[in-house]
Amino acid sequence: MIDIQNTPDTREIPLKKVGVKNLRYPVQVLDKKHGKQQTAATVNLFVNLPHDYKGTHMSRFIENFHRHYTDLGMKQFLQMLEDIRTSLEAERAFGTMEFPFFMSKKAPVSGSESIMEYTCSYEGEVTAENQSFFVTVSVPVTTLCPCSKAISENGAHNQRGKVTVKLQNTSLFWIEDVIELIEESASCSLYSILKRPDEKYVTEHAWENPRFVEDVVREVCLKLKSFDKAEKPFSWFSVECENYESIHNHNAYAYTSSEEIGIRSEG
Repeated sequence: MIDIQNTPDTREIPLKKVGVKNLRYPVQVLDKKHGKQQTAATVNLFVNLPHDYKGTHMSRFIENFHRHYTDLGMKQFLQMLEDIRTSLEAERAFGTMEFPFFMSKKAPVSGSESIMEYTCSYEGEVTAENQSFFVTVSVPVTTLCPCSKAISENGAHNQRGKVTVKLQNTSLFWIEDVIELIEESASCSLYSILKRPDEKYVTEHAWENPRFVEDVVREVCLKLKSFDKAEKPFSWFSVECENYESIHNHNAYAYTSSEEIGIRSEG
């Protein structure tokens, strides 16, 4: 059969990325308690296309991903991208994979157990000489405004926020450990189930731990810096916090990265 995409192109315009987007697929990722966790991911896979190539072989992206979907840690994700790169004779391969990560969590007083969902993603790039890999973890939290607490005789406004940490991964770490240190940096963590004693606890705990978005980002950075010093799993990281304000018609936001606090990438 005629293969038009294999015919040469004469327009002399290389393309940085060609491939497939929004591929929905079941995957298995590492789980600290159970070894592996089955979830579903939204996947984007690309390679570069030289100026003299008319098109790429879209089916090969899916074929290569399918060979790896049951085991996708850092090494396996990068190997999957390398397989795509070589099978398509490309200089570079890129990929992202976003997925819900589920964790069992007990309410702080009653001990009622339920499942919390967190949004995570992998991002990788490979060439013949280099590889890079990032993990992003987004965690919903509660924040209570320090200013509101200081100026009010009764109460203080609080709101749900989202903390997003992006980590350049160089060795094994557990997503669960990152989630835990993020939750410890907020006014209080969130739960799927709260009985009345639990609700009392989280309300009072947030009151005792007021946090601006700036506070949350700085606290997470300190914990990541300590985590990094002990384990050395990250060569770079960034932290952002966004509060969905309860008394403003806008969100509060803060961001920084490891360069700003004196941690330089070795890669």
